[in-house]
Amino acid sequence: MTPCDLAPSYVRAIIPYPPGKPISELAREMGIPEGAIVKLASNENPMGTSPRVLAAIENALMDIARYPDGNGFELKSAIAEKYGVSRNQIVLGNGSNDVLEFAARAFMAPGASAVYAQHAFAVYPLVTQAVGARGIEVPAKDFGHDPKALFEAIEEDTRIVFIANPNNPTGTMLSSEALLNFLEQVPRSVLVVLDEAYYEFLPDSLRPDSVAWLKKFPNLVVMRTFSKAYGLAGLRVGFALAHQDVADMINRVRQPFNVNSLAQAAAVAAMQDEAFLAQCIEVNRTGMAQLTQAFKRLGISYIPSFGNFVSFRIGNATGMYQSLLKQGVIVRPVANYGMPEYLRVSIGLETENARFLQALEAGLQEQK
Repeated sequence: MTPCDLAPSYVRAIIPYPPGKPISELAREMGIPEGAIVKLASNENPMGTSPRVLAAIENALMDIARYPDGNGFELKSAIAEKYGVSRNQIVLGNGSNDVLEFAARAFMAPGASAVYAQHAFAVYPLVTQAVGARGIEVPAKDFGHDPKALFEAIEEDTRIVFIANPNNPTGTMLSSEALLNFLEQVPRSVLVVLDEAYYEFLPDSLRPDSVAWLKKFPNLVVMRTFSKAYGLAGLRVGFALAHQDVADMINRVRQPFNVNSLAQAAAVAAMQDEAFLAQCIEVNRTGMAQLTQAFKRLGISYIPSFGNFVSFRIGNATGMYQSLLKQGVIVRPVANYGMPEYLRVSIGLETENARFLQALEAGLQEQK
């Protein structure tokens, strides 16, 4: 008998989340210079980080010997002002994944269940399993969420419904009308965690007014991140907005210093640089068109996406993934999402997208 044998069975059964392959790892494996590798695997911002953010980080460096503000006053104040909420409605996280885990720990336990869609973000079943709760996976509809099926899957022991909008890795989204109808039906005892990590990439006309819905639905939690459009993936900072009682409950399981000083300073500066954000969104729009037009030309089917990535179908996805790696291009296999014939590619700069497409065409020639 070892300590590992005594760990809860639901923990021992966890298969850890597989991160995207780092550039340094591919360089070691293939002997390719790091500067010659294009990484389009993790939905990172190809524009990098705002100069205003870099300046804020530099200013914050002088205080890194001290603990960060455990309550995140400045960051919460900036978020509260931007979204028209109070500070006691905010939960800060070391990335939005952190807050997903908090929600699971605060509201679920063995004997409870969570509902989520097929092909939805892999962290939902992971955080559910980590607390010993039962996951209920609902079949997808056209690779997206089926609100009717999600509602019908709710059971007496269900505590949370996870919805990613837009969804990762499929890029699909639910309309405001569909989300509102769903929220109207869900029992108020069931928390609806609306994960909007890719919200900023939506056109204004398609953006749900989800923050305003908090006033009507006290069981709604709206999650956002600074990792994608704001370009802070390496600093790990995200947040949730919720009814103050729900936020209080989630904050009870949050570590007091979970968001470091540099991340807090960077996030405040990132929200202030609206011009940089607009530029990133435009680069994503044109890059998405560049890739999808090429897919059509090559006869490759893809899932129309509202995020900063697109999943495309390829006959031998594993073989194509390896072919791209050999050419110094990293994309993301999504077989673990139940999509073994698909690969997901993040939107890069125009030159990075062109490099990917060149490697893709070479890989297609190899497969003939």
